[in-house]
Amino acid sequence: MIVLSCKNIYKSYGITDVLKNITFSINEGDKVGIIGSNGEGKSTLFKILSKEISQDDGEVFIDKNKSLGYLSQHLSLDSCHTIYDEMLLVFEDLQRLEKKIADLETKMNNETYDINNADYHEKIIKDYGTAQDLYENRGGYTYKGEISRVIKGLGFTDTDFDKLISTLSGGQKTRVALCKLLLLKPDILLLDEPTNHLDLDAIEWLEEYLKTYKGTVIVISHDRFFLDSVTTATFQVINGHVNCYNAPYTKSLELMKKDHDAKLKAYNLQQSEIKRQEAIIEKFRSFNREKSIKRAESREKALDKLELIDAPDEEKAASKIKFEASVRSGYDVLHIENLAKSYGDKKLFSNLSFDLKRGEKIALIGENGRGKTTLFKIIMDKIKADSGVKVLGANVNVGYYDQEQSNLNMDKTILNEVWDDFPELTTTELRNVLGSFLFKGDDVFKDINKLSGGERCRINLLKLMLSKSNLLLLDEPTNHLDIPSREALEDAILSYDGTLIVISHDRYFLNKVIHRILELEENGVNEYLGNYNYYTEKKKNPQRFESYENLASGKTKTQLNDEKKKKKALEKEIKAKQKEIKDIEDKISKNEETLEKLQEELCKEEIYSNPTESERVNKEIKVLEETIEKLYEKWEELSD
Repeated sequence: MIVLSCKNIYKSYGITDVLKNITFSINEGDKVGIIGSNGEGKSTLFKILSKEISQDDGEVFIDKNKSLGYLSQHLSLDSCHTIYDEMLLVFEDLQRLEKKIADLETKMNNETYDINNADYHEKIIKDYGTAQDLYENRGGYTYKGEISRVIKGLGFTDTDFDKLISTLSGGQKTRVALCKLLLLKPDILLLDEPTNHLDLDAIEWLEEYLKTYKGTVIVISHDRFFLDSVTTATFQVINGHVNCYNAPYTKSLELMKKDHDAKLKAYNLQQSEIKRQEAIIEKFRSFNREKSIKRAESREKALDKLELIDAPDEEKAASKIKFEASVRSGYDVLHIENLAKSYGDKKLFSNLSFDLKRGEKIALIGENGRGKTTLFKIIMDKIKADSGVKVLGANVNVGYYDQEQSNLNMDKTILNEVWDDFPELTTTELRNVLGSFLFKGDDVFKDINKLSGGERCRINLLKLMLSKSNLLLLDEPTNHLDIPSREALEDAILSYDGTLIVISHDRYFLNKVIHRILELEENGVNEYLGNYNYYTEKKKNPQRFESYENLASGKTKTQLNDEKKKKKALEKEIKAKQKEIKDIEDKISKNEETLEKLQEELCKEEIYSNPTESERVNKEIKVLEETIEKLYEKWEELSD
């Protein structure tokens, strides 16, 4: 059953057409991913669907019996509330029922039954039963548990429940709004980049939550891993149009290519035919005879009636990113040993140790607030560790990408922001590199404070590229980047000849460019010698990739086989030794039992009164004691 549809939707701002002839329909329970480059109109489409803005033309149908929830709509947060109190607002009807049930219980317990007023008492009992049934059916006994499940699932802890919303960061407030929206459980859920402020655990939790969500989910996202995990259909917004594909992101790429190729072929064939007909018409006219002119006019009329095929939409060009190191660093790039950092009572990490070699590309992951960005700042000497050692190798030049964009001067123009940092560039060189990052013409004179998050990201990446550093520290570099820009960044990293540490929650990105993952924890790091998929599999089954890890250590196959043989021989030796120790223990036990019996015999009258028997028993005792002593010496020797 169709729950939402659009027919011939148009929307423009000034002379710019943002959406043109948008037509599609979505069925109940569908999970749809909306993709497209930044600035294509994805968020505009959501605002039209949620009635935040109106379209210029066309029709939007939403089933009147279905509720619609959109993250930015009707979810203003009360800064005086705690996180938990804000969630309770979703269940005000249940709280009213709780009060009603409590009031009715008070009446039943405190009011004396009056037979003359039996109808009144029966009504109270009936109302009480009805209220209880209603409370149970609406989830009254489970809603507090559901609040806790969602809050914790999206990355908050028990200690965060009582935090005032006024004390939260922008990203935390967005997560609170998302919690509230999920608890509302609208029939149609509109999510715009929901993974931007979540750590990996929270993203995975959200994926599982949405996969089992009973309503319809429409999500705008550049997170390709998330789209593949959650969605079953992909809508591509491109040049103001929407192309619909009945497949998740990765599978839809092949469909997009086939669709594009078919449209391009049809367009080229028609253009060729038009040119051929125009040439024939021109030839007929050149004869300058009545019959030829009529034939030319006839063909012109047919050509005028021809329904023209539009050229297929092309994606906007991505930035041309290329990282190069100006100098080659030493082989040992970074040494970290027993590093620790705390802020007051909050310990970020301790016992942190790892080494980084030239050419390595590693990822640093861990829960939000664990100190990943802090570690970057320690490496750059912006802050000091509480204890431990940090040593940069020879000829190491560090380049840093800040996800907060704090290194940009908001009062400067794009041109001056870049030129002031790289004054050696000529005007032509500067305009060329700005153009390659899609800042062309008068765009370079825009103020930084008027740019979108994606545009600011591109400026930072451009400055990083121009720095020619041989050690790049990238903090969430794909945030705010659209898919084409992410792919351009991935290709640049893959061809980079320097060294890289990246903090990222983009699992598609981590799978493509990373071959070692360090999971930062309170008491150090766990190391995984592979990409993100390897990391998740290794967490589930620690023994699965043992051979791979040995190969990753640089050992030859012969060396590995020799080590296996030595390991087996050692295990066999240890097993034999353990068996020998057990046998000796058994012998000691049996000999001590025999010794005890002989000592008891020596106390008997028939033995100690008989010199011959007494001598025999004493000799046996002496031999047994010597045997036991030797067994103890052997046991001690084997046990060391």
